[in-house]
Amino acid sequence: MGAFPAAAWMRALRKAVDRAPVSAYDYGDPLGRIELRTALSEYLGRTRGVVAPPERILVTSGAVQGLALLTRVLEGGTVAMEDPGLPFHRDVVRHAGGRVVPVRVDDLGVEVDDLRDPAAVVVTPAHQYPTGVTLHPSRRRALTDWARARGALVVEDDYDGEFRYDRQPVGALQGMAPGQVVYLGTASKTLGPALRLGWMVLPPQLVGAVAEAKLHSDHSAETIGQLALAELIRSHAYDRHVRACRLRYRRRRDLLVARLGGRWRVEGIAAGLHALVEVEDEAAVLARAEAEGLAVGSLGEHWHTSGPRQGLVVGYGTPREAACAQALEVLARVLELGHS
Repeated sequence: MGAFPAAAWMRALRKAVDRAPVSAYDYGDPLGRIELRTALSEYLGRTRGVVAPPERILVTSGAVQGLALLTRVLEGGTVAMEDPGLPFHRDVVRHAGGRVVPVRVDDLGVEVDDLRDPAAVVVTPAHQYPTGVTLHPSRRRALTDWARARGALVVEDDYDGEFRYDRQPVGALQGMAPGQVVYLGTASKTLGPALRLGWMVLPPQLVGAVAEAKLHSDHSAETIGQLALAELIRSHAYDRHVRACRLRYRRRRDLLVARLGGRWRVEGIAAGLHALVEVEDEAAVLARAEAEGLAVGSLGEHWHTSGPRQGLVVGYGTPREAACAQALEVLARVLELGHS
């Protein structure tokens, strides 16, 4: 997120504006511009294994809007959400009228046997947030089997699926059950959240209802950014940017592991833009970090009520390149104080 490809974006933007038809400046299709949906269809199929025909893609302002639209379509149904998981996403579901219930996460990912009868379950299978575990193949099969048997939805939040460091990226869960899985993707981690561009790949039976909800939410996503992103993808400049980011973030991950891994338990490092560092006294470490001007996340705030573990959620995607090493030194000093 700290390395927006400004030159490539400007080139794509100029081409998009030069080629845009007059209709591009009118009110748009709630599904989004066909140019972007077509480009995403090819890209998601090629890089994430998503079954994504353009007519089943809906462009959003981000994963949050996608989650809210789905909850409205479910008309107040029960939504199971990972425990631990992102608290803001739970708030989004509640504000959209859904009832949230927790489903535990262990070292293999979401515990499918914990699911009762929710209308949907929201999961982060490629790199669980915040623990960083990858959903085990047996759990993937169990989850998709459960969804088919119950007629329920699996909502796959693929928030950082492009960033895998120790092996080839894990394919999207959606490819196993495109009729039961709603795929949520976003440009927030690859380009930046300021663009407000995301996408949903929907099962056929949901396209009409979600498009109707989008129409009555904000009508349609802004057009020019969609056209620019479509051009960026078509020209493969998006692929090149993602590859460059993957290398940059892997260097940062390696630096974090080298500095902290021998002394503390560091988890979730095979992918993504954050790691989980286990600590004994979370509150005390967070207070010391704040006193040093260091911003780190708390595992504690991610539990639905209270959890059995304590830890720090350490993000390494945002800081400037030159600041990473210094920030890690400060973090190591903060952690050492807890053991002195």
